[in-house]
Amino acid sequence: MPLLKHEIYIAAPILVCFDLARNIQVHMETTSKTKERAIGGVTEGLIELGESVTWEAVHLGIKQKLTAKITEMEKPYRFTDEMVKGAFHSFKHTHEFIESGPGTVMKDEFAYISPLGLLGRLADRLFLEKYMQAFIVNRALALKEIAEKMQAN
Repeated sequence: MPLLKHEIYIAAPILVCFDLARNIQVHMETTSKTKERAIGGVTEGLIELGESVTWEAVHLGIKQKLTAKITEMEKPYRFTDEMVKGAFHSFKHTHEFIESGPGTVMKDEFAYISPLGLLGRLADRLFLEKYMQAFIVNRALALKEIAEKMQAN
């Protein structure tokens, strides 16, 4: 089971970072390369504990749907979303926020199990793990840019 981790410093208050990370419209903006859009459940605003969202996106050239539910939340320090239905066998994505001076350290931890057993594990090694790591890093960079622009205004 791959476990992907990423950490980034954002020059913005913890609550700003926390809310941006769970904002549905911001999620769509930061994942525009994969054409992600919310099509079910919570489709706008801030997602809360116990709520779910269904995303439609194009990953690896394939249009997919995925439903994730917020299973843990400790405002403004952490929330976890877990796949309920989708292409993976399972995934758990924990978003953690730590105050650091005038800003925030945002940490992502993404654990997943690919479908298709041995074939899925082979796909992980060949391309999927790198693809998912890049997806998480790019989204974090986009969130950083949005949060820091907000603070500059």
